[in-house]
Amino acid sequence: MTRKIVSGLLGVVIALAVGALIMFFQGYEPFSTYAALAQFSLGGIAPLATTLKNAVPLVLTGLSAAIAFASGPVNLGQPGQLVFGALAATLGGLYINLPPALEIPLLMVLAILGGALWSGLAGFLRQAFDMSEFIVTLMLNMIADFFTAWVIAYPLMDHKAFSPMTSPIAQSGWMPDLGLLNSSVLVLIAAVAVMWFVFQRWRAGYEWRITGQNSLFARLGGCDVRGNFMAVMLVTGALAGLAGGLVVMGGPHRFIKGLGANYAWDGIMIAIMANNGLIETLIYGFFVAAIQTGALGMELITNVPSEIAQVLQAVLVLVIVATREYAALIFDRLAARRQASARKGGAA
Repeated sequence: MTRKIVSGLLGVVIALAVGALIMFFQGYEPFSTYAALAQFSLGGIAPLATTLKNAVPLVLTGLSAAIAFASGPVNLGQPGQLVFGALAATLGGLYINLPPALEIPLLMVLAILGGALWSGLAGFLRQAFDMSEFIVTLMLNMIADFFTAWVIAYPLMDHKAFSPMTSPIAQSGWMPDLGLLNSSVLVLIAAVAVMWFVFQRWRAGYEWRITGQNSLFARLGGCDVRGNFMAVMLVTGALAGLAGGLVVMGGPHRFIKGLGANYAWDGIMIAIMANNGLIETLIYGFFVAAIQTGALGMELITNVPSEIAQVLQAVLVLVIVATREYAALIFDRLAARRQASARKGGAA
């Protein structure tokens, strides 16, 4: 745990320093830029609430990628699973109108099923025809993008709109605001807690982790490797689908063109930074959301282009991963030296 905290903090500090150097050589003032970024993402209740809401799809797709990578399957289909979950929730919100206490859970279930359906298809193709889920999930992303673009441009298009989008879902399906905080944040916290319990304390999660570390050992130990593979694909697809559903339900309350944005790819990046740790994914997801949320305000106050935030994210990934590996090497060397000193002292 100490290693993770030290390497993580060191990586963030180095990444911010590298970002400051980039801004300095581009003629911008790094300190005022970072101050503006923090002000518009963390400097008050309203900015913090916005950052938390923006973190929801990032963390959920990051959890999806982290659980998949740590368990063996290479599920890179989060972008497609997210938009299919969003489409499923939108369809439910367009044609079903129940009281909020029933409508909201129903739409979340539909989003979960939409994402699980799309990831389950990749899992089925892997098990039935030995097709690589790495390739299949990537290809299914493109199919999902084109299919949902067709749906919102033709059969479900709101003809009053000036660009492809559906009509608004039933208002009873909107995620309510608790003051300035959108309730989708509470769903995120619950999802993280449930997945942490399953992954760290439940037998299924133990088998997933063992399979991810050594599938042969897991098989010889009696784990149902094939069944666990499909379970992980369904669960990770469900998380990405839930992310899409919450994006719709939390606002804009309809499926619009470009709804998926880069949420899922950023989520995959967050999982890599977190080294597939679930709590670490939550922390890094919030950190990335703060950068993205503060980028627009940063541009308004300091005239630094918001694209600098994307550069900073890329630097974060590279530096944090490199720092983690180098810190692990240093820690191992220090531990070896301590053991060698202890042996010499014992021999003396």
